[in-house]
Amino acid sequence: MDTKSTYIPALRFSFLTRLYDPLMRAALKEEKFKRRLVEQASIQPGQRVLDLGCGTATLTLLAKQAAPEADVVGLDGDPAVLHIAREKARQGGAEISLVEGMSFSPPFPPESFDRIVSSLVLHHLTTENKRRTLEQAYRLLKPGGTLHIADWGQAQNALMRVAFLGVQLLDGFTTTADNVAGRLIPLMREAGFADAVETHREMTVFGTLALYRATRL
Repeated sequence: MDTKSTYIPALRFSFLTRLYDPLMRAALKEEKFKRRLVEQASIQPGQRVLDLGCGTATLTLLAKQAAPEADVVGLDGDPAVLHIAREKARQGGAEISLVEGMSFSPPFPPESFDRIVSSLVLHHLTTENKRRTLEQAYRLLKPGGTLHIADWGQAQNALMRVAFLGVQLLDGFTTTADNVAGRLIPLMREAGFADAVETHREMTVFGTLALYRATRL
């Protein structure tokens, strides 16, 4: 997902894209932690929401379900997953917008959104593109708008550190290094989010999953 390299799909290989939703449901109880992230975002009627790196739009659709009167937009750089996302939205009768674009160069004007949510995206990015993505998130939020992230966090014990090796083997040791070192909050603060905090963490078969919240002042 670096601008200098070929796009890397969510499970690294394009032929695995169709397995993404079943794997997330089975291994991570995906809907549970994404619902928790949506609840944390506290989306209000009439607000504009961006799912940054929306993938197959599970989180996007949950956000729309939680706030039917909100304007919900999903952004992803992978046309294959966006095809799946559009089909899911069509089957569910959900009115969401799905846009192709990278998290670190989103095609939206400044102060376009009240809420930004993102799930399991940052660990795919180099440190440089994590910085750019978080800077763009700050730029896109209206003053007082909030950013809500779910991603791999620093392991709370040796078992979780070993479990996370599977993710690193699949997604790369370089891009996941910031997660392992607990650097996501410092990167958010560096982007301008003065109040960035971890709000929740839990153990999974793939390592420690953490939720974060930050506000554009």
